[in-house]
Amino acid sequence: QVQLVESGGGLVQPGGSLRLSCAASGRIFSIYVMGWYRQALGKQRELVASITSGGSTNYGDSVKGRFTIFRDNAKNTVYLQMNSLKTEDTAVYYCKIGYTDYARNPLDAWGQGTLVTVSA
Repeated sequence: QVQLVESGGGLVQPGGSLRLSCAASGRIFSIYVMGWYRQALGKQRELVASITSGGSTNYGDSVKGRFTIFRDNAKNTVYLQMNSLKTEDTAVYYCKIGYTDYARNPLDAWGQGTLVTVSA
């Protein structure tokens, strides 16, 4: 139905940067919100950042000032630029979209997750 393909995770040293991307495809009429969540080992999944189709953004307190979310509506792609990474940013990062299908039903979809490891 809907596929979310994430990329950009990996190993980075503290203070370094990474950029994640998530491309959505399939039976999508419109995407009204795109976001990134993360789940560290032994912890609950938490919101990292989200962005609406109009460009309004929301960030988790722990990443404000370090991470930037942006999207390309024409490509149904959302990006997460992560700077000044800390060891506590280590987690599996998941892309999530809120969208409507061709029947105008509001639905959610999750990506498979990409691992970000911040370590010296």
